[in-house]
Amino acid sequence: MTLFTILLVLIAERLFKLGEHWQLDHRLEVLFRRVHRFSMARTLLMTIAIMLVTFLLLRALYGLFFNVPLMVAWILLGLLCIGAGKARLHYHAYLKAAARNDSHARDAMASELTLIHGVPPGCDEREYLRELQNALLWINFRYYLAPLFWFIVGGVWGPVTLVGYAFLRAWQSWLARYQTPHHRLHSGIDFILHVLDWVPVRLVGVIYALIGHGEKALPAWFASLGDRHTAQYQVLTRLAQFSLAREPHIDRVETPKAAVSMAKKTSFVLVVIVALLTIYGTLI
Repeated sequence: MTLFTILLVLIAERLFKLGEHWQLDHRLEVLFRRVHRFSMARTLLMTIAIMLVTFLLLRALYGLFFNVPLMVAWILLGLLCIGAGKARLHYHAYLKAAARNDSHARDAMASELTLIHGVPPGCDEREYLRELQNALLWINFRYYLAPLFWFIVGGVWGPVTLVGYAFLRAWQSWLARYQTPHHRLHSGIDFILHVLDWVPVRLVGVIYALIGHGEKALPAWFASLGDRHTAQYQVLTRLAQFSLAREPHIDRVETPKAAVSMAKKTSFVLVVIVALLTIYGTLI
């Protein structure tokens, strides 16, 4: 059922998931606005609570009407947690603004896309476009590749681990947008996601190395296996940039398109891997 759910979710996400309506991040903002104290313990307790609710929901549906309601729940939860509808709108708005040389609109959309890690002040155009590439690759990881990883790892309870990861992602984004760096630090969210992202970042990194121009990417990937301290964003984007080394880095339209193209290829490779594992009976 894992492969079937992933395919349906990705198709539905491409067809009509635009904006925030089917985004768990948006639905959780009502809950987040009620939080006024920030700590790692509170972050973990909220995550455990939403995972428990998801588990109880799936357990209640198990065995009912030939598991049709259970399958529908898997698909709906996958649709809420996988995909970046609003980020896709920002990306297309950026391309339109860059194509017509509207610097104000372009910078506004770029700031939305680089919300979590930002752009270093005083950088030149080439560095600016490279950071935009990195942000797009990270969005693809955060909203597609990492959720798919946790969905697959969860096995029969894949939606539980998926919802837990999506909750942490939403909490980090909300803190970055509406709270101070001090509150974000005390929440412990960056450390928790750093730990959770370690394995999926390395798995995605080796795919980047294999599908891109990976002469330097593979040695860097092997070096990353012993690195426990570098931010996962830096690890992932460094590997991606090695693979993108021969792509344009000076064109305002083609540069982000190159990153998105590689991200799409990576998502396709991941789906193929899941299909092969399902065929050989490794996944349900």
